[in-house]
Amino acid sequence: MSAASGDPVRSLRWGVNYTPSDGWFHSWQDLDLNAVRADFESIASLGVDHVRVFPLWPLLQPNRTHIRTRGIADVGRVVDAAAEFGLDVNVDGLQGHLSSFDFLPAWVTSWHRRNIYTDPDVIQAQAALLRAIATEISARSNVLGMTLGNETNQFAVTRHPEQQLTTPNQMGAWIRGQLDEIGGVLPDGMHQHSFDDNVWFVDSCPVTPRHAATLGDATTVHSWVFTAVAQLFPSGHPARTLFADYLVQLAQAWADDPGRPVWLQEIGAPYPAIPAEGAADFLEDSLRPVLDVPNVWGVTWWCSHDVSRKLADFPELEYTLGLLDSERKVKPAGRRLAELIAEQKATQVPVQQRATAVSFDSGDESTGLGRSLTDPAGPVFGAWLRLATDGIKPALIRTNKVHDADYLAARGITTVVAG
Repeated sequence: MSAASGDPVRSLRWGVNYTPSDGWFHSWQDLDLNAVRADFESIASLGVDHVRVFPLWPLLQPNRTHIRTRGIADVGRVVDAAAEFGLDVNVDGLQGHLSSFDFLPAWVTSWHRRNIYTDPDVIQAQAALLRAIATEISARSNVLGMTLGNETNQFAVTRHPEQQLTTPNQMGAWIRGQLDEIGGVLPDGMHQHSFDDNVWFVDSCPVTPRHAATLGDATTVHSWVFTAVAQLFPSGHPARTLFADYLVQLAQAWADDPGRPVWLQEIGAPYPAIPAEGAADFLEDSLRPVLDVPNVWGVTWWCSHDVSRKLADFPELEYTLGLLDSERKVKPAGRRLAELIAEQKATQVPVQQRATAVSFDSGDESTGLGRSLTDPAGPVFGAWLRLATDGIKPALIRTNKVHDADYLAARGITTVVAG
C-alpha cells in the first residue's frame, strides 16, 4: 500500500518502554550513565524514535517535603543520554506501579498511610514533585511530555491488597489537577495519564472511560492479553491479536472529540499466554491492524530489555518481555519490530476511516457503571470480533452518538451495527 491513492498519511511514532538491562528500575538508585547509553544504543538500533522512562517516586521524594536534587538531575541526565542516540523521551511522574511491584514512598504507607488521591498534603507533595521533574526536563528539546504515572488506577481497584478508596469524582479531580501542574511548567508537551484495562471493563474502577478519553492530551491504551482475552480464547484465536485494535477503537468511541489522539502506550507478548517462539508473529499481527487508524499517535512496545534472571520474585512473564535480552542482544521480536518500522516508513501507509461501527450503550458515564458490557466476554466484543474476522475493519460507537451527523461524518461512519 502506498500514499499514491491520495489518502492522508501521518507519521506514526515508534518507541519502547525503557526497562534498564542492568538492575531493572532499581538502577535509578545508583545511576550508571554508561549502562544507560549502552541500553539506548541497542534500542536505537531497532529504528524506534522514542522511549518512555520511569524514575521511582520513593527515590525522588523520600519525605513529603524533601525532593532529592540529585534524583531529579538524574532524570535530566537520562533524557540527555537518549538525545545522544536520536531518541525522544516521555517521562512518567509518579512511580507508582511497575511489573507487579508497587513503589510508594514510606510517608504514604504503613503507620503513615494516607490516601494518595484525596489527602490534601499528599496531593500538594505530588504536585511539587511533578513540577520539579517538569522543570528539570523543560529545556530539553527531545522531551515529548509527561505521563502522570504508570497505571495509576491500580491502587484504587478492589483487587489491590491495600486498596485506596476513591470515588470517580475524586479521581477525576486528582488526575485533572496533577495534569494541570505538569502543563503549567511544560505547556507545549503532550501530557496524559495511564491505566490498565479495568478502566474500560470493570464497573467499580474509579477511573472511568470518560476520564480516559477526556483528560490529558491523548488517550493511552495498555493492551495485555493475559488479563482476559487469553483466558477466554485459545492459542491461535484471532481475538488475541485483534485485542489491541479493539482497545484502540474503544478509546476512540469514548472520546467526544473525533480527532483525539490515541497512544498505544503499552503492548507486549506475555509468556506463557504467548509462547516465546510466537512472540514475533504476535507482535506483527497485533500491530498491523492499527497502523492505518487515523487517530493513533504512536506505538510504544513493552519493553526494551528482559528483566535479568539475577533478580528474584517477578512473575515469569516479566523475564521474557524484552525486544532485547538482558545482555542487549536483539531477540526475534525485536528484529520483527525493526522490520515493521522500516517497512512502514518506506511505504507510508495511508490512514483509513472505518465505515462500519458496532454500537454499545455507555451506561452511566459519570460513574462508569455499565462499561462491563464491552468486556471481552460480552456481546460487544463478540459482535466486533465477528466483523473483524470477516474482513471488515470495524469501529465502535456509543449509542448516544449514532444520530450525531457531524460526529459520524468526522469519523467516516456510514453503517452502525448493534452490539
